[in-house]
Amino acid sequence: MTDERDQSAEQFLRLIQESRRGKFKIYIGMSAGVGKSYRMLQEAHALLKNSIDVKIGFIETHNRAETHALIDGLPIIPRRKLFYKGRELEEMDVQAIINQHPELAIVDELAHTNIPGSKNEKRWQDVLEILDAGINVISAVNIQHIESLYDEVRGITNIDVTERVPDRVLHMADEVVNIDLTADELINRLKEGKIYDQAKVATALTNFFQAEKILQLRELALREVATAVERKIETSVPSNLQAKPERLLASISSNPDIARRVIRKTARLAAYYNSRWYVLYVQTPAEDPDRIRLDLQRHLINNFKLATELGAEVIQAKGSNVVNCIMEEVQKRKVTTVCIGKPHFNLIQIILRTFAFNQLLNRLSESDTDLIILS
Repeated sequence: MTDERDQSAEQFLRLIQESRRGKFKIYIGMSAGVGKSYRMLQEAHALLKNSIDVKIGFIETHNRAETHALIDGLPIIPRRKLFYKGRELEEMDVQAIINQHPELAIVDELAHTNIPGSKNEKRWQDVLEILDAGINVISAVNIQHIESLYDEVRGITNIDVTERVPDRVLHMADEVVNIDLTADELINRLKEGKIYDQAKVATALTNFFQAEKILQLRELALREVATAVERKIETSVPSNLQAKPERLLASISSNPDIARRVIRKTARLAAYYNSRWYVLYVQTPAEDPDRIRLDLQRHLINNFKLATELGAEVIQAKGSNVVNCIMEEVQKRKVTTVCIGKPHFNLIQIILRTFAFNQLLNRLSESDTDLIILS
């Protein structure tokens, strides 16, 4: 009984702490130079005009004239000075921000690593401390610094990004806003000297700032923000008022040709709706690894690989009742549309499998889920 009371008290304490916590907004971009710092400063001016106590905790202009000009008129909390390896360096003064306790603090470069000897190793840890003190924070980060995207970013850019922010920090944000530019707009800004000094432009154009790389990073940023919006809807909008985002599930068999067609056509539908999608294979007892033909096993693996390359999440389930397995995933993943292949059965198979098909149709109609039969 005491344990239950203690747990209840701890849960209530967490609720109180969360209500006292500052609001957190993150601007995210596909790369340096898209205008995250510029937008933060613009917002700070707008809030200041509306009598909100805004102060700059840390801003990095990278000597960009248009960004630097926006600092004028904004109160700045002085940075603290530290000596490291014989040099005097500046770092954000977390304690000064907490002591001054503005309504809102602007904190740039969320992925920054603090100078050794600082209270926290990373700036995102500083931000969490500021939020816990009840101060609202606006911050910014590039998509390549998100921890879970490390491998994808490395594959795109061939750069080992060492400064990374845990995904949970993004999940804690009340708002995640994408600062978006086309690849051409970003490259033009670079050529005009608005991102780096002219001496660095030629090198940047041959390395990071290539159209195909920017396009892929842009897609990652858009996807990250879309996911954040979904999370926000799920946690703050009553379920009966939520518009269901499209989520497609392609149910495939071990028939390689039909499976490939279903995967490709579902991928097209997912791209059209800009939605998440899944590929489900149910391994029945008849297709146990000891029983299934080796060539079918090989085709299955290749089809899983194809699905992954096209952006699907592959789900492998085991069960004698395929319909039950499909419905379990529909409910678990909040699937809106199930895609299956057009049956290529002979008369006997149609007679034997009609019940299963009707069962699937009935179960889906009960759950308000669409069924698409792909030829």
